Amino acid sequence: MGLFDFFSKEKKQKLEEGLSKTKESVFSKLARAVVGKSTVDAEVLDNLEEVLITSDVGVETTLKIIKRIEEKVAKNKYMGTSELNGMLREEIVSLLEQNNSVDGGEFDVPLAVKPYVIMVVGVNGVGKTTSIGKLAYQYKKAGKKVMLGAADTFRAAAVDQLKIWSKRADVPIVEQGMNADPAAVAYDTLQSAKAKDIDVVIIDTAGRLHNKINLMNELTKIKKVMEKVVPGAPHEVLLVLDGSTGQNAIEQAKQFTLATEVTALALTKLDGTAKGGVVIGISDQFKIPVKYIGIGEGMEDLQVFRRKEFVDSLFG
Repeated sequence: MGLFDFFSKEKKQKLEEGLSKTKESVFSKLARAVVGKSTVDAEVLDNLEEVLITSDVGVETTLKIIKRIEEKVAKNKYMGTSELNGMLREEIVSLLEQNNSVDGGEFDVPLAVKPYVIMVVGVNGVGKTTSIGKLAYQYKKAGKKVMLGAADTFRAAAVDQLKIWSKRADVPIVEQGMNADPAAVAYDTLQSAKAKDIDVVIIDTAGRLHNKINLMNELTKIKKVMEKVVPGAPHEVLLVLDGSTGQNAIEQAKQFTLATEVTALALTKLDGTAKGGVVIGISDQFKIPVKYIGIGEGMEDLQVFRRKEFVDSLFG
């Protein structure tokens, strides 16, 4: 067994542990959905619909999945309930493939882009700052030179927290303290990154301003300033969502996708909840790749999202 295989097994085990609450919830509900039934009939499908909705997959996505399973059942009228688990797994993997949630590579960046600039957005309390710290650690571990930019200047705690994470990840940070102009912080960060030959820059931004228009204007301003220093920046706009909030995470995704162009998603706190199904619903509704999932408190517990491994961990 090679070194890569060893770490793959470790990650898979950690993923299964992190999703255990969701898995237990889904399996217990599935068991109740098919109790006393040998074939998949209308009642079983109705029960399955309830299982998915109450697992925070979301109504629209649930109806898509049910329709696909109905079509399969129609072709094979005597399909047994024992096959339902496998069918469900296949349909969810297929859905994630169609919704552009492709298996991400490990922490790497396009060779032609330097520095690769990631702008991170998300409301306060979702694990945004923590995710930035873990992301910085993972990129550094992958051999990249990383720098952080503290452009969430509307909360003193945000800057202080990011400084703590920069020390933990052992990466430099550019900050100007509370109430500084966020765009100016972003500008200085990118100027410094270019001078120091940095590979990856991660810019933290305000979680919430007075209203959606203010947020939109602020993020647009930051993006324009960064583009002047590094053409094409930001190369990625990462929206961090708290997976444990279930449908509320979907509402947050709606607000941020209206405020700015989001290119990737990170779902945090999946280890402490039975609402892991929200990953499926968010991917389906927004057609934005789920790139990372948070499954624990450790520095390495922000994992690259791999759809097959994720679904396997949910459905056994």
